[in-house]
Amino acid sequence: MFKGKKILVIGGTGSIGSALVKDILTQKPETLRIFGRDEYKQSIMQQELSEHQNVRFLLGDIRDKERVDRAMNEIDIVFNLAALKHVPACEYDPFEAIKTNVMGTQNVIECAMAKNVQKVIYTSSDKAVSPTNTMGATKLLAERLMSSANYAKGKSKTVFASVRFGNVLGSRGSVIPLWQKQIRENRYVTITEPDMTRFMMNIQQAVSLVNKACCISTGGEVFVLKMPVIKLIDLAEVVIENECENLGISPKQVEIKKIGLRPGEKLFEELMTCQESFGAFENDDLFVIVPHQNEDAAEYNDLKHAKLGEYSSKNESGIKKSEIWELLRQAQIL
Repeated sequence: MFKGKKILVIGGTGSIGSALVKDILTQKPETLRIFGRDEYKQSIMQQELSEHQNVRFLLGDIRDKERVDRAMNEIDIVFNLAALKHVPACEYDPFEAIKTNVMGTQNVIECAMAKNVQKVIYTSSDKAVSPTNTMGATKLLAERLMSSANYAKGKSKTVFASVRFGNVLGSRGSVIPLWQKQIRENRYVTITEPDMTRFMMNIQQAVSLVNKACCISTGGEVFVLKMPVIKLIDLAEVVIENECENLGISPKQVEIKKIGLRPGEKLFEELMTCQESFGAFENDDLFVIVPHQNEDAAEYNDLKHAKLGEYSSKNESGIKKSEIWELLRQAQIL
């Protein structure tokens, strides 16, 4: 899919971005540009990829439209993974979240249109569905900008689409390294709410979803992977059992401390609303939410109409602890 293409990955030094970059490189693109504002992470990644002569590192911020415009010169495909995504930080500094997640996304859209880029894929979050916090609200608005761009692009040929991620195992900001540190140093873990449930995916699933969206999108869609639901208390107990085995201590020596929900945090997460399901298609692996301007969606005739109703972690059965263990093992976390 990417052979001979010129590709720009915005936010390419993050957990998912770096995995996407490595996946793209296996497909022999002509040029791969990695755009981001963290010079340290770029320096580390530059050393890791030093044998690839077709990789370029560009310092910049998606808030700077002029810089984004220059980065897109002669680019075929853009992946936008840049975002402020830490819920408490976005609650404390909401306008900073707006400047990156909303205005930055608009900069990417406008520059892509001006440069006649073939495709732009935006990475969103389950927190964009029925948002209760600033981060989710900005992600939802960015999704809307992406879908709307397909019908406001004039003569531009650019295709815009989004993907929604659940919680990504092994990504930066994951709770598991915190729990492991707490167990080693203090013999306890802090947990917000034991009954909390979350959709979980690993980094490779996230990369595969982005690739799939790039391959089959025709404009304005939101792609949602069907993924397992994990109960937070079960995840904590698996991490405790594994870490205690490594330390040679009993799990009974580790206390679970409930600290309550953080501002804007949900007990359950959603990946698709009931209203969105009316215009959605599905197969065994994913949902495709089609924009209301294209509800006929003849290009998805090979998929079936989605079952009506919300896709929520509240309504899905959580997987067993043995299955959680296997997921973490496959993700090389335990």
